Amino acid sequence: MDRCPLTWDCARWCDPTRRSGTEYGVNFTIGNMNLPSQSIGVALLSYGSSGVDGILGQVHHIYVELSFKKLISISIGPTDLTIGTLLLSPNQEIPTVTDNAFTSGLISSKMVGIYFQPTTSTSDANGELTFGGVDDTKYVGDLNYVPITSTSPSSSYVGINQTITYGNDSNSVLILPNTAGIVDTGTTLLMIDSDAFSSYQMATGGVIDSTTGLLKISLTQYENLNSLFFNIGGLNNVIGGSSDGIYLIVSSTGKTSGSGMDFINGMTFLERFYTAYDSGNNRCGIAETAYTYATSN
Repeated sequence: MDRCPLTWDCARWCDPTRRSGTEYGVNFTIGNMNLPSQSIGVALLSYGSSGVDGILGQVHHIYVELSFKKLISISIGPTDLTIGTLLLSPNQEIPTVTDNAFTSGLISSKMVGIYFQPTTSTSDANGELTFGGVDDTKYVGDLNYVPITSTSPSSSYVGINQTITYGNDSNSVLILPNTAGIVDTGTTLLMIDSDAFSSYQMATGGVIDSTTGLLKISLTQYENLNSLFFNIGGLNNVIGGSSDGIYLIVSSTGKTSGSGMDFINGMTFLERFYTAYDSGNNRCGIAETAYTYATSN
């Protein structure tokens, strides 16, 4: 099992769909793991990556800026998402870092543990990636494992089923009925479908700010805010709100319900819950951390 520190900066995220380039097999080292023949993609051109040395995503790729202003990309999983990467062999899967580490015997299971904590500085190393298992010092209680959803297209990602409720008493409001979506390190916000977002906006009384596109609330509304409850695998996971917290960074996917990806639990969620992607057993684990009830972002 190997652990690597991470820094995540949502303000400088790069769009992995806006790249093209050439695939190479190279000697690749991450943490204490050395992979002698890891597939990488060297981008000829990249947009939106100024000042970024690299982006590590559980679903998409690692992007590392080279001295001549090109980027390299390396995937850590799911493997299915590498299909379509190669222009001449669009149906070919490309072994990910996790796949190669497992095949090489460097890790005993095809699992990636993902940990982040809220931070107010873009330079803080506020996360950790664990290959081959989980770091049980980074979460409290038990990991609650749920199967990867069978609903497409979420099933091709780290997809789960969940229900979201605003409040947890007799006056609670169902925001998102049990449906499929994904957990994604490459998404900044908590994204929910447009129908759920309308319900959420009505429940909070928030008004969309024309500058940021996010919901804006008054002091009175803030004082009356309730928590959001995520029911995943029969267990409620709660995120509390603050004037500069989760309730201003919930946004709409822009799609109506029933798309097969009705939510994206982005970094807002991941900074409060430890997540494990166990591709060997086709499941996702979620646990509370010391920062589950944090009010900073």
